[in-house]
Amino acid sequence: MTSDTTSAARRSWLTRLASWLTLAPTDLLRERAYRRLWSSILISSFGAQVTMLALPLTAAVLLHATPTQMGLLTFMELAPFVLLSLPSGVWLDRVRKLPVYVVGEGLIALVLASVPLAWKFDFLSMGFLYVVAFAIGCVFVTAGTAAQIVLTQVVPRERLVEAHAKNALASSGAEVAGPGVAGALIKLVGAPLALLADAALLLLSVSILRGIRVNEVRPVNAEAHFWRDLKEGVHFVARQPLLVALATAVGLWQACHHAAMVVQILFATRVLGLNEHQIGLCYVGMGLGTVVASTLGNRISRHVGPGPCLVLGFAVCGLGWLQLAWMPANVWGVVSFVLMLLCFSAGAVLIFINFLALRQAVTPEPLLGRMTSTMRWLILIPAGPGALLGGYLGEHLGLRYALATGGVGALLLAAWAWRHPVIRNVRTLPKLDTPTALAA
Repeated sequence: MTSDTTSAARRSWLTRLASWLTLAPTDLLRERAYRRLWSSILISSFGAQVTMLALPLTAAVLLHATPTQMGLLTFMELAPFVLLSLPSGVWLDRVRKLPVYVVGEGLIALVLASVPLAWKFDFLSMGFLYVVAFAIGCVFVTAGTAAQIVLTQVVPRERLVEAHAKNALASSGAEVAGPGVAGALIKLVGAPLALLADAALLLLSVSILRGIRVNEVRPVNAEAHFWRDLKEGVHFVARQPLLVALATAVGLWQACHHAAMVVQILFATRVLGLNEHQIGLCYVGMGLGTVVASTLGNRISRHVGPGPCLVLGFAVCGLGWLQLAWMPANVWGVVSFVLMLLCFSAGAVLIFINFLALRQAVTPEPLLGRMTSTMRWLILIPAGPGALLGGYLGEHLGLRYALATGGVGALLLAAWAWRHPVIRNVRTLPKLDTPTALAA
């Protein structure tokens, strides 16, 4: 091959690469407000990878928690959603959402920073972690709901599936690179101190979020009444067959998810014998699953429909948990653990990009806070008992039984959801003015 031919081939390759990297004229990332929101999600997701490993590893390795205690730790983080979701939704519909989101990120940073402080002064215990988990849950009840509503203020409703897929892609970048770095950091400085990295990244996220400008119209209602407004949000959800079906299906999935999730760190450390850094490297599989699903999720949803895509997510998660329950505690068990994480993340992305977009698409803006809080309340009611059940099964029957319960439950759920006409027949994102059409 001549030098001219080689140069031409190199220029052609560089041209194709530049074309691939260039954003399309209509890409959401060309919008300044969404670009800042997406950047904030990317940065906070890197920190979340540290907390995802450091908090349970602090309990499992440093404090020698039992499976039941691990289940209770997860339950404490979920309890605020059951206790506070409905009233927080009423409150959110009366205030600006972006400031709530910003303040929430800052509060979580402070809560996480309290763990290494407690460890330094030797009063870190499972009781303290329960309080930390409960505090994080309390903040997520309001700030997490506000974050979902901020997206609808930045992105047109007809592009919500695309936006949620891009958000998942932002998280996936962190999930690919983050776990390995997080595992190494935890092994180097210890799980409690590693939480300071997440706190710092959350504060950076806050600085980015403060630069977002949204035009939020809050109607003034002189006759606003707390309990009446709360019931209005619940009644709105109850009157929408699609929202009822989604809440039922995703709620049951949450029970399966948490039954399996509470034992997976214990399975990795006590059955597979992995250390912190090795677990971090395994969690790269979760990032790869998110990358694949967030890249293809919008395309799959457009091809088969949001409803069937949601059902596919249930099945993928179930297969991941079930295959791990039967694998031996050797190198194939480690491969199976990585595959489980990949299946979980891919399935969860397919579930939530459609679940979030569908429920937002059929809800008027004045009801978004109450709808979001009501739906989060409904889907997380089963999550707490699921976490406690997984902890009980893991302690009294074995860790594999908890994984198998989550896997079998998710596959049965997928079969039920596929037979449910309101879910199966949703082939396009519904319009706001025709939500009742979905009941047919």
